[in-house]
Amino acid sequence: MESPTPVRILTVCTGNICRSPVAERLLQAGLDQVLPGAFEVRSAGTRAMVGDPIQPLSADIVRMYGGTDKAFAARQLTAKILRDTDIVLTMTSKHRGEVLQLDASLLKRTFTIREFARMLEALEERDAAAEKAPSEKAPDAGTLWRGLSARLASVRHLALAADSADNEVIDPYKRDPEVYRQMEDELAPAILTILRYARLNTPT
Repeated sequence: MESPTPVRILTVCTGNICRSPVAERLLQAGLDQVLPGAFEVRSAGTRAMVGDPIQPLSADIVRMYGGTDKAFAARQLTAKILRDTDIVLTMTSKHRGEVLQLDASLLKRTFTIREFARMLEALEERDAAAEKAPSEKAPDAGTLWRGLSARLASVRHLALAADSADNEVIDPYKRDPEVYRQMEDELAPAILTILRYARLNTPT
């Protein structure tokens, strides 16, 4: 029997050396604990520092949360990379726009990562209020995650940012360590929310 195709998640920032690698490696580590082999998380940059490793302070954050920074090389975002992607998580609204310039068909499957996390929370709250029946649960991880975009569209209005800055993750490249800490403060809660949703809802 063939193994199911993993759910493919792509994280996107500018250089692919600070923000999106942190999201990639921590999401992969957490999702591997939920269901090994069911998810493939990769990253790319809209103006990538192609071939470069993760920036040292970003690598520290990855290791601190239990991920690995090994065997990483930045790569340029292309239409080919996007072609087989199920969900795209960008670090800013501008990156989301750049993704859609390359592939407009991804409109309903591309989110800023902080927006995506808020929408998952809104979806959980709505399902809990509706006391969703077990028979409505997705039969497998692929069905659940590939069907998320349609379900999230119905709660987008419940997850709007109070301020547009709440959708963004700051770029710390060539900046002081405290800017990396700000990036962590903006990014880590979104990653933890996504992993919590995965733990509670992914069929195993």
